[in-house]
Amino acid sequence: MKAWAFAVLLVSVAWLGAAEGRRPNVLVILADDLGYSDLGAYGGEIPTPNLDRLAKAGARFEKCTTSARCCPTRASLITGLHPHEAGIGDFVTAKPSPKRGPAYTGHLLDNNITIPELLKQSGYSTWMVGKWHMGSPGPIQRGFDAYYGYKNLQAHSNDQWEPAAYTRLPAGTPAELAYAPGKFYVTDVFTDYALEFLRQARATKDKPWFLYLAHSSPHFPVQAPKESIDRHMATYRRGWDVLRAERFTRMKALGLVAADAVLPPLSMVPVEANNAIANGYSGKPNPAWESLPADRREDLARRMATFAAMVEHVDQGVGRLLADLEQHGELANTLVVFTSDNGACYEWGPFGFDGASRVGRTDLHVGEALAGMGQAGTHSSYGSAWANLGNTPLNLYKHFCNEGGISSPLIVAWPAKLKPSTGWIRSPAHVMDLLPTVAAAAGATYPAERAGKPILPSSGRSLLPDLRGEATPDRGIPTAHEGARGYRLGDWKIVWGKRQSAPVTWQLFDLSMDPSEQHDLAAQRPEKLKELADAWMAWAKRCGVDLGSSSS
Repeated sequence: MKAWAFAVLLVSVAWLGAAEGRRPNVLVILADDLGYSDLGAYGGEIPTPNLDRLAKAGARFEKCTTSARCCPTRASLITGLHPHEAGIGDFVTAKPSPKRGPAYTGHLLDNNITIPELLKQSGYSTWMVGKWHMGSPGPIQRGFDAYYGYKNLQAHSNDQWEPAAYTRLPAGTPAELAYAPGKFYVTDVFTDYALEFLRQARATKDKPWFLYLAHSSPHFPVQAPKESIDRHMATYRRGWDVLRAERFTRMKALGLVAADAVLPPLSMVPVEANNAIANGYSGKPNPAWESLPADRREDLARRMATFAAMVEHVDQGVGRLLADLEQHGELANTLVVFTSDNGACYEWGPFGFDGASRVGRTDLHVGEALAGMGQAGTHSSYGSAWANLGNTPLNLYKHFCNEGGISSPLIVAWPAKLKPSTGWIRSPAHVMDLLPTVAAAAGATYPAERAGKPILPSSGRSLLPDLRGEATPDRGIPTAHEGARGYRLGDWKIVWGKRQSAPVTWQLFDLSMDPSEQHDLAAQRPEKLKELADAWMAWAKRCGVDLGSSSS
């Protein structure tokens, strides 16, 4: 897979000249529940050589702010709006409460334009593979020419080994690819369909293309081929304490965290009324690895090895796509974006869960059951302590507006137009910035209306100035998800928590000195706290945020 990487670095002046004036192809790849530091390029131990090389050939943002959960982040990414503006303020639903207003409709409203709709108006073909998770109207109704992915457009997860859970749209379109029994593993199948759609897109040579590959890996159920899982067992038998410390050291060497930074303690396990759901650790810190019995450690190592295998398969797919682009002479003039939808997922305690979510079942796998983890019909998560490793060194997890819940990696490459960046881009980015970034790269004009109806202006901004090394002004970045709240302006951030033993109130952090949110400065800087809290409230009222949202 090294050929494409060298091609990026050695693109000729003549090729660049030929690319002048040509609209780029656009490839957006979204991972699902990937931890902030899981990639090698961000300090992780999971082998991700293809994404690491993409980062070296392009640019890495220090972090990308998300909306703390799968579907609101997807709504924000695809529309360039805050999720509440787009209609998915908390979660997708077919039965929204009439009392909560349009921000909680549970599907995309008609007050916006999506990336595929915008690019289609500019002459692009538009293709999607993977997890939609924004309800109906679905991907074809909202601008994609072709789709292969989740059959249930509201679903957050599927069995990766079950072909019947996935479909080809528009309806009636025959599936182009077939798999022998036992050979269907959807993380790899999604890459296969992405390559198939690129083949079809090239049939219309005068049209640039937009491909959105929205993986469901490494979201639970953690599932992967057995031989892939086995490769990672030795690593994760070492436990989360050792691996967190090693990640943190690598992050320092990468310049991602300060050389004098201190690794914070393990995060708390969120409070549950039924402590069985939290594996008996409700409101307590995640346990030290060596404090657990040997059979529990082996079960947990298998869960994390499966998660790592899922990430590895995503990375292998990225390598296949980039090699294909290079083979067809398209890599240099393709804008490639990789990010994830939220921080690592803690659900719901340090031992994870099995079977249906939130019923308090966690199996201790031994023998054949242990060897069979991650195979067809299994349904396991990896738990809060491994999620804590995934988010090193940030606090808390998906569901929360702390940095561990809303921070994801962001890698961008466009060899024909953007020089590789040797350092980190520190200016805060948000997933809603992807639409204006893509529009600016493609020369697409954001319209005032869609289908004869006025639409909201984008709430994001183009990241091209950041990618060119230009200074950009500070802006407020608000977040809200099911009672959790946050607001960042420059290096200052406020957070409103939930599912905690202590009384919930605004906390204030200086992220330049305390990116792990360990030292609350609310008492020392009440004027800064009030400034940011007032700004959050003004935004919340403007966007229709439910101020009575439960903190459960």
